[in-house]
Amino acid sequence: MGLPAEQVFKTLVVSLDGRQLAVAVLPVSERLNLKQAAKALGAKKAEMADQAEVEKSTGYILGGISPLGQKKRLPTVIDASAQSFELVYVSAGRRGLEISLAPDRLQALTHAQFGRVTGKEHL
Repeated sequence: MGLPAEQVFKTLVVSLDGRQLAVAVLPVSERLNLKQAAKALGAKKAEMADQAEVEKSTGYILGGISPLGQKKRLPTVIDASAQSFELVYVSAGRRGLEISLAPDRLQALTHAQFGRVTGKEHL
């Protein structure tokens, strides 16, 4: 796509405290920090969710999960780095298909909050 990797965001689904699925949207160039994701989503613990559970809940296949238009609305956090861009790119629901939108618009459409979900823990 010729875009900076920091501006292209991936959508990951986590399990919070083993009970609730939630969504983390973060740059493709970064790794999800599960401790920070749990904290941002108000949980004690987060782990990557089971593939079958993710696909059933979102209606998308792994690798093409979009934060938009999921079957069930899940609690969502968007990495705060998104706010430094005029536009970010997220999956449009199919592998290799992206959509661009302003971070505030993405937040409004997903009822998300911004928070830090990447990088190392800082005390």
